[in-house]
Amino acid sequence: MKVTLIATVLDAADHIGGFLASIDAQTRRPDEVVIVDGGSTDGTRSTLAGAERVVIVESAGANIAQGRNLALAAATHEIIAVADADCSYDAGWLAALLAPIDAGADVAMGWTEPVVASFLDVVASSLGLPLSPDHIDEGSYMPSARSVAFRREAIDAVGGYPEWLAIGEDMWVNHRWRERSFDMRLAPGAVARWTMRPDLGATWMQYVRYARGDGQAQLYPERHALRFAVYTGLLVALGSRRTWPKALAAAGGTVYAREPLARARGRSRTATERAACVVAVPALMAFTDAAKMAGYVLGLTDRLRGRVGRGPAQP
Repeated sequence: MKVTLIATVLDAADHIGGFLASIDAQTRRPDEVVIVDGGSTDGTRSTLAGAERVVIVESAGANIAQGRNLALAAATHEIIAVADADCSYDAGWLAALLAPIDAGADVAMGWTEPVVASFLDVVASSLGLPLSPDHIDEGSYMPSARSVAFRREAIDAVGGYPEWLAIGEDMWVNHRWRERSFDMRLAPGAVARWTMRPDLGATWMQYVRYARGDGQAQLYPERHALRFAVYTGLLVALGSRRTWPKALAAAGGTVYAREPLARARGRSRTATERAACVVAVPALMAFTDAAKMAGYVLGLTDRLRGRVGRGPAQP
């Protein structure tokens, strides 16, 4: 079974070297590596040019979906592994990722672990990254393109990555695979190590962009509607003169933050950090929820004003 590993990059000079080194150190190396450069100007291109066994495709201005489709077109093998140049990979990553494909799966879903170097990393990673694969449901898990592999016929069946969508293209593909009942299996040993955003400003923009993509692609409308309803109710409760609405809001907030708080405490490195999580986790959840609401409104506005393509008919 031969596999092509694909990735897209743009101004990745700070980490492209580490990414390439982790791919080169795989116990099961890819038979081919295809990387699409979206127009880097920071030295990324020279690093790529010096790498062995890497096919480089240059396409200035290409978004991620366009870059991935270009990489797919250049790939010569029927099994595709997708990686992210922002990540580094354990030496056994690709071997573990290919195991479900070897066993007959259409799609193999890898795992993401955060690089925890600060307290912000501890708290931010708790919002979206479970502590271990044991905490997820294989039947509903939506893998990130940081760590996924698939048979070419699976991506061809959904028309490739949606080039009309600037972000969230991997989630769009996941939904199409789920709708078509492709065989999607977890590869818990396929670990991608992902560096979190360095500060609150970058974290805000991360969630704005994610939610904007949801709005553009009409993903998770019920989830976003519920978020708006919950925070509207919270504001009403806090403005009430009665005690019970405030108590109800506090109880609801405790339940809402329970799982992220458990994750953050599990990743905390000191007793001080574990104690601080009680305040920091709910605060960051409210912060990122505000970013999601802002982003979703922007995405819906983009769609209504025709600033984004509406994509092909749904399967």
